[in-house]
Amino acid sequence: MLKKSLISLAFGSFAIGMTEFTIMGILQDIALDQNISIPTTAHLIAIYALGVVVGAPTLVLFTSKYQPKNVLLFLMLLFVVFNSLFAIMPDYNSLMITRFLSGLPHGAFFGVGSVVATQLATKGKEAQAISIMFTGMTLANLFGVPLGTYIGHHYSWRWTYGIISLCGLATIITVFLWLPKVVNYQAENMYKQLKYFATKEAWILIAMISIGTGGLFAWMSYISPLMTKVANLPEEHVSYIMALVGLGMVVGNFLGGRLSDSIGSVRASIVCFSSMAACLLLVYFTIHIEYLAYFLAFLTGMISFTIGSPLQITLINSARGAETLAAAGGQAAFNMGNTLGAYLGGIPVLYGMAYNSPLLVGIGMASIGALIAFYYKLLSSKTTTMVSA
Repeated sequence: MLKKSLISLAFGSFAIGMTEFTIMGILQDIALDQNISIPTTAHLIAIYALGVVVGAPTLVLFTSKYQPKNVLLFLMLLFVVFNSLFAIMPDYNSLMITRFLSGLPHGAFFGVGSVVATQLATKGKEAQAISIMFTGMTLANLFGVPLGTYIGHHYSWRWTYGIISLCGLATIITVFLWLPKVVNYQAENMYKQLKYFATKEAWILIAMISIGTGGLFAWMSYISPLMTKVANLPEEHVSYIMALVGLGMVVGNFLGGRLSDSIGSVRASIVCFSSMAACLLLVYFTIHIEYLAYFLAFLTGMISFTIGSPLQITLINSARGAETLAAAGGQAAFNMGNTLGAYLGGIPVLYGMAYNSPLLVGIGMASIGALIAFYYKLLSSKTTTMVSA
C-alpha cells in the first residue's frame, strides 16, 4: 500500500513536471501572445534550467538548518508565487524574470524530497520510495503536459500556468496534512556541506549525469520531426507518440527503483545508461519502419527513465552529511543534461543531416554516462578496499 506521505511528494513532482515540460508544447501560443519569434520564446526554457542550476544548491544551503517538512512547504510556496506571477506578467522581460524565479525551487524540492523519501521508506526499498516521488513527474508527462498544452492552444497559455499554480497549492496542502516530521540530517554548517563539491566523486557524478542523461534529451528534443519526417507518421499522431513516451516513463520509473534496490544504485546506473544507448541504436536503425515507431516510443521512454532513482540514491550515498545538497545538485546536473542533449543533438541537423542524426549524439552521450558510472564503481570499490585494509 502506498504511503500518503510519499504521495504528497509525488504531488510536488507532478506540479514541477508540468511547469518544466508544458512550456515546450505552448511556445507558439506564448510567441503569438507576446508578438515575438518562437526561437526567442524558447529562451524561457533555457532560463528555467538556469534557475534550477542556481536555486538547487543555494536554497538547500540556506534552508539546511530547518525541519525538512517546513522546507518543502516553503519551496512549494515559492513555486506557487512565482508560477502565478509568470501567468500574469505582461511583457517578455518580466516573463523571463519570473520564469527564472520559478526554476529556483525545482532542484531543492527534489533534493530535500529524495532524502525525506529514503527516511520514510521501508529498509531496503529506498530507491522504490524515490521512484514513487518521481511518479508525479512521469504522470505529468503522461496527463498533465497534454492537458496543459490543450488548454494553452484552445484557451490561453496563462490559464495553463494558473492551473499549474493550483497543483502547487494542492502539494502544499497534502505535504502539510500527510507528511510527518523527519530527522534533519543537514544540520552541518554551510562550509562543511560545500566541502562535498571539493571531492573527486562529486564531480564524477555531476559529469555522469550531465552527459549521460543528455542521451535522453538528444532523442526527446527532436522527437516530433523524427516521427513526422523520418518515420513518416501524420502530424496528428505525434500526440499519441508523446502519450506512449509518457506511459513508458511511468513504467520505467518503477523498474528503475526496483532494479536499484536489487543490484545497487551504481550497478543499476551502468545497466540503465547502457540500455539507453542500445535502445537509441535500435531506434536509429528501425525508425523508418512505421509500425515500429509507436512501440519504440514506449520502449525508449521506459528504458530512458529507469535512470532517475538509481542516480538519486547514488548521489545520496556519496555525500554523508550533505545528502540533500548532493541530491539537489543532481537535479541541476539533470537540467544541464537537458540543455546539452538538445544543443548537441541539433548540431548534425544544422549540417544538413536527417532528424535521426540526434540519436547518434544520444547514443554517444548515454555510452559515456555508462563508462563514467563504471569508472565510479571502480573508484568506489578501491576506496572501500583501502578503508577495510
